[in-house]
Amino acid sequence: MKKLTLVRHAKSSWKNPELSDFDRPLNKRGLRDLPLMAERILNFELIPDLILSSGARRALATAEQIALAQNYPKEKIIEIPELYHSREETLINLLQGQSDHYRHLMVVGHNPTLELASYFLTHERVAKFPTSGIIHLALSITGWEELAESCGTMELLDYPKLHN
Repeated sequence: MKKLTLVRHAKSSWKNPELSDFDRPLNKRGLRDLPLMAERILNFELIPDLILSSGARRALATAEQIALAQNYPKEKIIEIPELYHSREETLINLLQGQSDHYRHLMVVGHNPTLELASYFLTHERVAKFPTSGIIHLALSITGWEELAESCGTMELLDYPKLHN
């Protein structure tokens, strides 16, 4: 049994039109919501063996805050450039290539990739997956290369507005 936690980056700012989409920082709401969701991840004991993150500034900032809350060394966050504007197939292929040493992976990235990957793995639709959202999956596999359509079940869907 493997575990996969998908985290959508926290809300980002469009304040500076000169910044590229890739370089947008978190906004006030993102900075407010992120500690709550990092705490929720801890409370649900969703402690990953490895954190993979998109290279976009907002995704890395999200991954770093989650890592900080878990005493996970931020230097061990693996930045994956392909996770920025990728298709779900790219994410699935990336996960299939991970070492079986890792029992629980966390991916911090973007929609629609995360939501589509979750659907591929579970065939469970998500009505809403907003920023700072968490989807946690239990996967009926023993090795990451076995990752395939409908191999998992959704154990958790959580996001900040459920707690306001």
